[in-house]
Amino acid sequence: MTKILLVDDSKFLRMATERALARAGYVVITASDGSKAIELAKSDRPDVILLDMLLPGMSGPEVLMALKKDSGTAGIPVVAFTGLSQKNAMRLQKDGACAFLEKSALELDKGCDALLTAFAEILRKLKLEVPVGVGAPRP
Repeated sequence: MTKILLVDDSKFLRMATERALARAGYVVITASDGSKAIELAKSDRPDVILLDMLLPGMSGPEVLMALKKDSGTAGIPVVAFTGLSQKNAMRLQKDGACAFLEKSALELDKGCDALLTAFAEILRKLKLEVPVGVGAPRP
């Protein structure tokens, strides 16, 4: 089963996203800041990291660069999960993010279906396991 490291400093959003991903069938570990995210990436070796860009202390882009510079974590795909606009996507991909999920576009206040569908599409492109029935591919 695909193991996700979810990094977000918003306790409410982190818990709601963790619950939605776990119910969908993913294994989820969480961190609320960048240094904990790097520690967990090294120790737990997730299949993919869902990384908020606006974190206290060490910012998301700083975490992304640290992960990509470390040979032990450089191969872990990182999905930027942020409230920042799409115009930042190209810079984040240049820094090593494999995909970009804009929180406002996902309308998380209306539920997690859009998140699960968009995330499943990213995982399929990465050739990672997606639980049966989650974010079914569009015809």
